[in-house]
Amino acid sequence: MTIRRFSTFASRLAAATLAASLLAAQPAAAQPGAAQSSAAQPAGLDTESLRRTLDAVHAAGMYGTYAHVADGRQSWQGAAGVADIDTRRPVHPGMVHRAGSITKTFTAVAVMQQVGKGTIELDAPIGRYLPDVVPGERGRRITVRMLLNHTSHIANHTELVFPAIESLEANRFRTFQARELARSGLAAPPTGEPGALPGAYSNTNYILAGLLLEKVTGVGAERYITDHVIRKAGLRHTAFPRTPHIPGPNSKAYEALFGLFDPPRDFSVYNMSWAGTAGAVTSTMADLNRFFRLLLGGALLDAGPLAEMQRTVPVRSFSGAVFDYGLGIFPLDLPCGRFWGHDGSVPGMETLSFLDPGSGRQFSLGLNLRHYQQLDENGLPTAHAIDFAIRDHLLAAACGPDATAAAARTAAPPLPLPLMDRGTLTP
Repeated sequence: MTIRRFSTFASRLAAATLAASLLAAQPAAAQPGAAQSSAAQPAGLDTESLRRTLDAVHAAGMYGTYAHVADGRQSWQGAAGVADIDTRRPVHPGMVHRAGSITKTFTAVAVMQQVGKGTIELDAPIGRYLPDVVPGERGRRITVRMLLNHTSHIANHTELVFPAIESLEANRFRTFQARELARSGLAAPPTGEPGALPGAYSNTNYILAGLLLEKVTGVGAERYITDHVIRKAGLRHTAFPRTPHIPGPNSKAYEALFGLFDPPRDFSVYNMSWAGTAGAVTSTMADLNRFFRLLLGGALLDAGPLAEMQRTVPVRSFSGAVFDYGLGIFPLDLPCGRFWGHDGSVPGMETLSFLDPGSGRQFSLGLNLRHYQQLDENGLPTAHAIDFAIRDHLLAAACGPDATAAAARTAAPPLPLPLMDRGTLTP
């Protein structure tokens, strides 16, 4: 079914949603009664509950999902559904997955390593390092910290890279240069004054952070992050792909775009240069859990830089909702504690990875179908059975089966998920 066969309203709606939702971070709002990390933690892992709730995500309509859960003493991994809806090839827990904006955490760690070495000053103007990219008054007013916590108010370049539905296919094999992306974001009207709160989430900030790394280290940013973050963490299945293909065994990536793509289209083969150091990393759920465990345990950064990463400011997501954001990491408050991590998405794939440093409880979840919800008469997505099933699995992973049962009894809403950008869905 071609795009032109859809109504003008649907086409305008999907086009407005597409660019805004790519690599979006969504606020992790506290649920009713959410506690901090001092709250009672579940003892051990209830593998039966984890298995049952993950199966329920697939039964609710998700094509395929895979998860890894750990509590510091033991771990569990599982998968449910199919990686290919035509061949019915099953998913498995070790599949390599596009992690989207979780890449920002890797990039932030690399920058903070340089801060720790004294080669980058966190509150220095970016124009000191990149005068040709961010010249003039903006270069003097925007600091490195403002890039990492999204308070620079530099516009999001993906809105220019993906201005319409057709551009998603047109850019499938196009190679973008980082400076080209940065200049696109800088050329667009700013979203506010540098440093103003709330900040505004923008992928361009992390493209500039990659250019900063290149300038200071003399090494390509993706190469530097690979050598000094990915390899330092011992991640064997995490990489910046060199081709449009996902390296290693992987699922297809199905994008429904709220029914505009019917059936959903596969975007697993895609040149991710448009995302670069803001969102091009591929990984496994086990690798992501290892990464956040080492990061928040102090193995990748000294205490000072790590503490700076957890200093949050209010930031406005693409949907217009405001959430707390640190430097490439943000908190998720759940009934059993405060978890830290990031979420991410690219066409057809979503990922969540969070850890409670106090208890050691952590989870990572990958999904291979995106924008499966229906739209109501106001153009807003309605909660899908998949959303409630994901809520139940994440609560089981983070807090144990008691929290899942409590959510069901109280008809608690789905947890905020990546890319549920309700504020952008207006005709």
